[in-house]
Amino acid sequence: MEITLDKHSANQASIKIKLNEADYQPKVDAKLKDYAKKANIKGFRPGKAPAAMIKNLYGTSVLVEEINDILSSSLNDYIKEQSFKILGDPLPETKAAEAIDWKNQKEFEFAYKIGFVENLDVKIDESLKATDYKLEVDKKAIDDAIQNIRRQYGKMTNPEVSQENDFLYGDLKATDGSYEQTLSLPLSKLDGRSLKKFIGVEKGAEIEFDPSKAIKGDLKEVLNVSDEDASKISGTFTFTVQNINRTEDADLDQELFDKVFGPDQVKTEEEFVEKVKEILGESYDRETKVFTEEKIKDLLVEKANLDLPEEFLKEWLRKANEGKVSDSEIEKEFPAYVKQLTWSLVSNKIAEENEIKAEHEDVVAKTQDMIREQLASSGLGSQMEDNMDMFVNNYLQGNDGQNYMQILTAVQNDKVLDFVKEKITLKEEKLSVDKFKELLEN
Repeated sequence: MEITLDKHSANQASIKIKLNEADYQPKVDAKLKDYAKKANIKGFRPGKAPAAMIKNLYGTSVLVEEINDILSSSLNDYIKEQSFKILGDPLPETKAAEAIDWKNQKEFEFAYKIGFVENLDVKIDESLKATDYKLEVDKKAIDDAIQNIRRQYGKMTNPEVSQENDFLYGDLKATDGSYEQTLSLPLSKLDGRSLKKFIGVEKGAEIEFDPSKAIKGDLKEVLNVSDEDASKISGTFTFTVQNINRTEDADLDQELFDKVFGPDQVKTEEEFVEKVKEILGESYDRETKVFTEEKIKDLLVEKANLDLPEEFLKEWLRKANEGKVSDSEIEKEFPAYVKQLTWSLVSNKIAEENEIKAEHEDVVAKTQDMIREQLASSGLGSQMEDNMDMFVNNYLQGNDGQNYMQILTAVQNDKVLDFVKEKITLKEEKLSVDKFKELLEN
């Protein structure tokens, strides 16, 4: 057997494997002998069919199978010996393979295209500078959160006269008769001029307006209608009020405290405010941690400055997805894929050089945190804790083991980022909620 590497560029190459008869024939002969012992062919007693007949019946398929096994193991072993990091999987060059005469050839040559990176150098020290974002839990944020809670737990009423922020339920009709729909109109989504028409009205009132101009935002989302209906809602319409719906804010009393935090967990308005502030702080910390770490990833990806074999990777993505992804979709998603691939290479390199490993116990702990968060959001947190081991095992064993590998990778990435944050220069920057939203939008 002869294996050679032909580098076409700094990140693409071909691997050629030449096989002669001595490389595969002993295995083929052994497999055919095994077939002969078990073969049940009409006209012959089991295991007594002539060797020539067995070879004629099974020789080619056994040859192909054995050569494919040899190619797979030899290629994998060869790649493991190299200093470079292969990307994706080797792609067989099919033209030469299609021309093989399996019945008569004795020597075979196969070629594979590969993409790779080498000399990946990731320097982690104080010269790398990043920002550690922290959100300030200011009075406005606390007041807004409390207002949202009061609204969420408030009671629905049906007043006689409309006010700002009410929902009007009624019939929307085009004046030319081309469209009619009964729906709920949120007054908070109307522009200032149009809003005046809808404030102070009673049931049965009929208001004329152009929804496409009066409504702020996407008509489909605001009115909860289909794309087709949204395209028709333009021009002069009338809205006839059938009902007025208003949510009255819940009082800041023990009933609200118990509903939000559980019986007797909070007993005064001051304790309620402090609890909201604490939860906001924890939420902000999670959000800013994710944002900070994404910026650090961006910094490391930029510093790595990897030259990736883009055409090879696009071809590999097409074949790996077996035609399920179009060329246009690959082009659209490719920048994000390249960023994620580069980060994966950088993260693995840092982990390897600094002996950072994700242990099984870490995987279980992270999965527990994930499940607790999901249960808490559904209001089932504490009462399901006794079944946590079952939830964790079911999740980690699911999806043919891919769930476990995804959590394992996530744990390693977390450890790598913790390591990086200790080594680089992190400057803390405190932000208001509004400023943080601007950063997220940009």
